[in-house]
Amino acid sequence: MRNDVKFRFATKDDAAEILDFVRALAEYEHLSDQVTATEEILREWVFEKKGAEVLFLSAGGKDIGYALFFYNFSTFLGRSGLYIEDLFVYPEYRGRGYGKALFAQLARIAAERGCGRMEWACLDWNRPSIEFYLSAGAEPLSDWTVYRLTGERLHRLAEDASYSRKKL
Repeated sequence: MRNDVKFRFATKDDAAEILDFVRALAEYEHLSDQVTATEEILREWVFEKKGAEVLFLSAGGKDIGYALFFYNFSTFLGRSGLYIEDLFVYPEYRGRGYGKALFAQLARIAAERGCGRMEWACLDWNRPSIEFYLSAGAEPLSDWTVYRLTGERLHRLAEDASYSRKKL
């Protein structure tokens, strides 16, 4: 890794670049068909609604990686944690310590902001990332299963009369 590594937080004007990174990550994860985000959606949810933050990693004056993160909350710790939704370095820059630098910067941000922990999910088949996280001292949570409601299923539950607020 070179000494010219820099970090910067994204601004509203970076929405197109964020979307480029999102698409590159989705392609790597074989999930391109699931990307419905647009520049407008990212501007609204990341910057106007402040739903997340984006950190860029640059080397040689070029953005080569990014992380998108937000806060979650641990009732057991009584404090927020930093949840990493995306951590990505372009393939041609991998293996040179850039990912580790980005990951360490996220840990510094979490520590500086008083977060009790840092968490993320990783696809089961992504051995290079799993090995990277393990080498950084991360522990997999084998006792937890992630569940998700999206799209039509989410809306169906929201409108389900058997869970009506009238019964509360």
